Amino acid sequence: MNLRGRLREEPHVHSSALNDILFILLLFFLIISTLANPNVVKLSNPKANSDTKTKQTVVVSINAQQQFFVGTTPVPYDSLKNYIAAVAVKAQDAEPTVVINADKQATADNIVAVMRAAHDLKMRTVLAVENNNR
Repeated sequence: MNLRGRLREEPHVHSSALNDILFILLLFFLIISTLANPNVVKLSNPKANSDTKTKQTVVVSINAQQQFFVGTTPVPYDSLKNYIAAVAVKAQDAEPTVVINADKQATADNIVAVMRAAHDLKMRTVLAVENNNR
């Protein structure tokens, strides 16, 4: 006597949860890939582990009030290029270098203005940064 029924259920794989998991993984990797783009990452103040040794022909400082100083002399924005050229001529250096010493609140526009003035005068620029070890 056979007590088992003839109608057996076929084994089924429930894949409804698998679709949800794959969708969540796809969404996760899409979000992570946009964060890896350097254009999306928020920038912080420049820091360095070591100092770059360069001869400081001209030192241009920008304080928190967005005022320019060539050496210790306050300089208006309009005549920044002329003051940098005058100090570079006095130094008589073969490769004049402009060191930009900017406050943390100095705007990027002002830093780029100094870089543009140095570029027009065919001078190298170096941005002074904070040392990580201190």
